[in-house]
Amino acid sequence: MTVMTDRPDFKEKVGYGLGDFASSMFWKLFSVYLMVFYTDVFGISAAAVGTMFLLTRIWDTANDPIMGILSDRLNTRWGKFRPFLLFGAVPFAVIGVMTFTTPDWSAEAKLVYAYVTYTLMMMAYTAVNVPYASLLGVMSPHSEDRTQLASFRMVFAFAGSIFAFLLIDPLIDFFSTLGTSEPNPQQGWMMAIVVYGFIAAILFYGTFALTRERVQPPADQENSLKDDLKNLSKNMPWFVLLGAALSTLIFNSMRDGSAVYYFKYTFAVQEVSLLGLTLGVTTTYLVLGQAANILGVILAQPISKLIGKKQTFMFAMFGAAIFSCGFYYLDESTFWLILVLQCVVSMCAGIIFPLLWSMYADIADYSEHTTGRRATGLIFSSSSFSQKMGWTLGGALTGWTLAWFGYEANVEQTEQAKEGLRLMISYIPAIGALLSGLFIAFYKLTDDVVANINQELALKRA
Repeated sequence: MTVMTDRPDFKEKVGYGLGDFASSMFWKLFSVYLMVFYTDVFGISAAAVGTMFLLTRIWDTANDPIMGILSDRLNTRWGKFRPFLLFGAVPFAVIGVMTFTTPDWSAEAKLVYAYVTYTLMMMAYTAVNVPYASLLGVMSPHSEDRTQLASFRMVFAFAGSIFAFLLIDPLIDFFSTLGTSEPNPQQGWMMAIVVYGFIAAILFYGTFALTRERVQPPADQENSLKDDLKNLSKNMPWFVLLGAALSTLIFNSMRDGSAVYYFKYTFAVQEVSLLGLTLGVTTTYLVLGQAANILGVILAQPISKLIGKKQTFMFAMFGAAIFSCGFYYLDESTFWLILVLQCVVSMCAGIIFPLLWSMYADIADYSEHTTGRRATGLIFSSSSFSQKMGWTLGGALTGWTLAWFGYEANVEQTEQAKEGLRLMISYIPAIGALLSGLFIAFYKLTDDVVANINQELALKRA
């Protein structure tokens, strides 16, 4: 392996963070609003959306390792991973707008349109996000730099989420009435995503321009997909982290996906005053959650320095599981307590994300240490794979659970349906957080082990 001697400075860390600000805007729109867009605006049944999410996302998860393999084998004057940001930014934005466009077609044709555009959107997301995630593993060989880069990334990611949550309703309201005598939510959604798409493309270009790739595979390493896959199949820390990440994403996906429904159909009052501002209850809940996520990201490095990445990850997930169950026993009369619990759970969830990305980089080092081969893109593609698969299962479960409890769009819900919504924001996602903590208990790459690996790799590089 060859390594440049300089290290990422503050400007480069910010540049890296810009990419996840862009990705996170769309990821949160997908995970929080896409289900309700399809059921309440586009006009598809909840069960049909759940099935579509399952089928299309299974295909989508297969694209992640493919993209990791392709990026590992790409060699350009810009590096292996940065070119995907350069050439993928505009298609990402354009297809994003198409996904939130409602054609005036028959129900069957609209369903086909939803399948096609959603599939294309996830392929575009993969083409940008897998190389973007892999970039973390080659910007520096130092574990401390990687944790800092991951922390910058996650701060910008949650800032992007807050930005998306705060602007989505005002943008939809503005564009829904622009040039029309009656509100047109279909037009509102499409034009709002035009704004988000334009911003995302600009930010992806910023990441491309401000970052560098420093770590290269060993000069004598041959491109052998068979060897890379064989080595990955024997990498037990990778399997453990994959299981933990998958469970975490199921937890987040179900909580986020059910939140809009929970507040829309179980709360009589839809607005609340906070710090002199009048906000929707859903927006307040989501924005405070993202702010608490940022606090968790900031706390991740000092806590992990004190007790280690593994222990920090495990305790954070167990805490998230326990506190999530508390939502079941609260209602509109204790909204302030719901917000407190949201902050606590979100802070726990925020702690694990920079650790997760840093641990994938450690696994890439572990693979090189044990096999003599480095496949950064393939290993980091598993992060996107787990994200997509967790989102797939969480989204499908959300749609099917809504149907199971008798949910019907835009009508007063039955008590059975409301009971389902309470379970979907409390006990059901808590199972995912509990499983994540149990998985990480078997993770063997402790901080001491990683330090020894880095020392031995440094001697080999010298």
